[in-house]
Amino acid sequence: MTADDSAPVGGDKRMKLRYAGVCRLCQTDLPAREEAIYERSTKTVRCVACPAGVSAGPETALVAEQPAPANVVEGAGVAGSSARREYERRKAKDEERLRQKWGKLGGVAVSLSGEKQSTKAWATGAVGEERLGARLDSLVSESVAVLHDRRIPGTKANIDHIAVTAAGVWVIDAKRYKGRPELKVEGGLLRPRVEKVLVGRRDCTKLVDGVLKQVDLVRDVVGDLPVTGVLCFVEADWPLIGGSFTSRDIHVLWPKRLAKMLTEDAGDLDVMATREALASRFKPA
Repeated sequence: MTADDSAPVGGDKRMKLRYAGVCRLCQTDLPAREEAIYERSTKTVRCVACPAGVSAGPETALVAEQPAPANVVEGAGVAGSSARREYERRKAKDEERLRQKWGKLGGVAVSLSGEKQSTKAWATGAVGEERLGARLDSLVSESVAVLHDRRIPGTKANIDHIAVTAAGVWVIDAKRYKGRPELKVEGGLLRPRVEKVLVGRRDCTKLVDGVLKQVDLVRDVVGDLPVTGVLCFVEADWPLIGGSFTSRDIHVLWPKRLAKMLTEDAGDLDVMATREALASRFKPA
């Protein structure tokens, strides 16, 4: 998150959010322009009211900060952290180019120039991952464990979220797209059947391919345990009734629907042992 009006306060920063977010501690939605505390160490935000105490002076550090919720296991990772870092890197690079181009007027050029869409997309994606991550963290219990933002070994790619329940493992890709998700089927009797996943007019079929590859990588770790792939669209225009569907065995749905499915699972899988095996293979991104 970047600030419109901000001042450093120790290791954290009180600021007005440029983009909407979710409080790391209480999971409250924080709209754009809301004042919040940005934590540099975790690259997340929290409500101004969440810290137990703040020293009076603007130049002194926050003290007596509340711990993370007890149900969030250490080492789970920070949802959206790699997307957030990539956004900050690209933003800084874009600004540096403007400063070099305009010289003494560089600061003015930066303040007047809007962000490139390709740069802004990383911030949009990070918010989607952060929001879904907060909801998943709220489900953590003896029968549900989660991992966020896990690096795929040997690549720069990552798995947004992995959930482990008593019944199996869920591989979850979070996307923050506008429009109504739908499944379009072409072909059939005389032509090969082809499934397309659309969100509004946007063809998102390749996203299903990506989740299928991630599912295969997770299966290599957990063996015969059930592994389910999920494409979760945050803030999409879902209908009031129904709307979720599957494409090539990948569930396409929204956060609330996903949370319900995860908590309905029943089984005898060793949740923590499976989580540790996955955490060992897929390190934080």
